[in-house]
Amino acid sequence: MARHRRSAFCIHGIPSLSSNSVGRERCPGRSPRTETPGLGCCTSPPRRRDKSPALPDRWSSKPTNGGWRGRTCASRAGTALSVRLRMLPGMARSWTRLHEHLGTPPGPLTFDMVKQAADANLAESDDLDWKEKLPQPPREGRRNELAKDVAAMANTRGGLLIYGVIDKTTVPVGIDPDEVNPQQYAQWIRNHVQPYLPDLTFTTLTSPDGQLSFLAIDVPASPMAPHHVYGTAAKDKDQQAAVVPYRDRDHTAWMAEHQIERAYRERFTRTQHAQDETDRLLTHALDNSLADQAEPSAWFVAVARPERPLPRTAPPLVRERVPNLCATARARSQHLTRNPLAVGPLTGLDVVLSNPRPGLRRWAFSTLPLRTGREIYTELHHDGSTVLAVNLSWKALRADDTAAPTAHGILVDTDIVGASCRDALALAHELARHLCVDSSVNVTAIITTAEPTPLTPVITEYGGSFRSIPDHARRPRRIQPVTALISPADEDDHLSASAQETFTDLMHQFGITAYL
Repeated sequence: MARHRRSAFCIHGIPSLSSNSVGRERCPGRSPRTETPGLGCCTSPPRRRDKSPALPDRWSSKPTNGGWRGRTCASRAGTALSVRLRMLPGMARSWTRLHEHLGTPPGPLTFDMVKQAADANLAESDDLDWKEKLPQPPREGRRNELAKDVAAMANTRGGLLIYGVIDKTTVPVGIDPDEVNPQQYAQWIRNHVQPYLPDLTFTTLTSPDGQLSFLAIDVPASPMAPHHVYGTAAKDKDQQAAVVPYRDRDHTAWMAEHQIERAYRERFTRTQHAQDETDRLLTHALDNSLADQAEPSAWFVAVARPERPLPRTAPPLVRERVPNLCATARARSQHLTRNPLAVGPLTGLDVVLSNPRPGLRRWAFSTLPLRTGREIYTELHHDGSTVLAVNLSWKALRADDTAAPTAHGILVDTDIVGASCRDALALAHELARHLCVDSSVNVTAIITTAEPTPLTPVITEYGGSFRSIPDHARRPRRIQPVTALISPADEDDHLSASAQETFTDLMHQFGITAYL
């Protein structure tokens, strides 16, 4: 059977590849370090790919040069057009108007699907727009047409823009694939649409004989709607004007003031609902962990939740795939550290990995009933959410350490905090990729305890041979939650930066700076 040429690009205009084709590069092997911040020392160093000298000793009074922070997906929006290889196996939505019309099961959009829908005279709707010609630059005094069409789809319920089909007659005329310029299209959208739209995909679909091609732009419904389209008038180029488009059946219309007000109200409601769901998952994980802990301990708890969780109608996560997902996440987490000997909580799940237990629309692992080793609790939800809870106090100080644990409140093993940050982000990333989540994933991490006593950090010095409680570290009774934003398309260096930022934000609340 002939194979169709299918070239996919994300919003950044960068080709997407399957996960099998992406090689991973290990960072130079270096031991993690933790140091007391001096004046102006409150940031993490850049990741270096060269064979530069090892970092200084983990515990140093010399301040480092600040100024760099690991950037999350949201803060990287300003540099979204830099051409970097992106892993994007399933960012495009797997169920569209074409799937529904043709009775096709969820899956990637194909050339045959577009051709069949066009031949069947599938009419335009609020989530399907046929276009005869490729997007063109904006003319003098007019708004960018592509930006308007994309924003209208995102402001409604998402949809497909398909180029190469006459809109009135649905005659497939095709486009020249050599003229497709995803980088330029992405830049137009970035320049003319606010807030930023991060999850668009551009896919060129070509027939087996190479004679006919289409461009499909998949626009998911945006949780940040309403999106405004900005433009300038021909008479006054310094004056920016904004409108809010939306799809009204088969054409694009402009929102009135009361519609814009309602759209903003719905956005705030979605945001509050997402926060409520995150809080509910955090509370549930803490209740399970604190109730069954062997002794009073500090706990790391991270909840990852997609901006657009999968609906209940989506196929559930298959039990047989869950252990492999955890193993894949553990392997990816190892690529995010400079210390090859670092052991994370996902490694501690080995004893229960072969037996995931069912929960409420989720699969769960727990080592709490075993009463041996570190206590770990993990959930993988059918909607793409993940939960990771880890005991941070277990063997935080060894028997031969001189510090007396009972004199310092609840101990917090900073090495395990760093490993938990890596594992939590890697697990959320792998599950989102496996379920083809088509949105970014919000991660919230906390350190907490049920005891009204100070939380005391324990650090490792001298290459791991000595553990101690730093004299000048703070011992807070409460740690504020920290957040990160990742994407299923993120590479290892982006995940590592997000994990480092999460780790840094937690450790700064103890008055120390730590590196993965």
